[in-house]
Amino acid sequence: MIRTTLTAMPGRISVLAAKAAVVTALTLAAGAAGVAGSLVTGWLILPGHEFTRAHGFAPLTLADGPVLRAATGSVLYLALIALLSLGAAAAVREGAVAIGLVLGLLYLLPIVAAVVHNATVQRHLLQAAPMTAGLNIQATTGLRALPLTPWQGLAVLAAWAAGALLAGGLLLRFRDA
Repeated sequence: MIRTTLTAMPGRISVLAAKAAVVTALTLAAGAAGVAGSLVTGWLILPGHEFTRAHGFAPLTLADGPVLRAATGSVLYLALIALLSLGAAAAVREGAVAIGLVLGLLYLLPIVAAVVHNATVQRHLLQAAPMTAGLNIQATTGLRALPLTPWQGLAVLAAWAAGALLAGGLLLRFRDA
């Protein structure tokens, strides 16, 4: 289908930008709905399982700064993973290869970090890994134990997504359809 798309719209970077806009909008909408549903479900279920103020747990509310950051960050995390995937797909132009590449990128560094015994090397691997760094945004407790702050972790994922889109855009621009 890429030949048909590029015949209708010869500007390859414009095509990639339009795809990125559509993917981002749809992912943000679906992510917001999913996160909102999760928050409502947690708000309804957790008090019945002893997660109450009487047992040392604050109520689940968006008025709580860490909960708001985690909810907003989760939606942004999903959008960045979608953009990373789009960039990889544009670069390799094979669906199965792109899926394998993105899943390998997301899961390989955390697995390698788990088997490394040097704590410094392990911390650096977790800081560079797009999935673990990006997921720091969801932490609401134990922030000092994280390899990066929540927003720094999301910035690492954003850099990976930008790099993938840049590579995908360059490869899409300079090769045949």
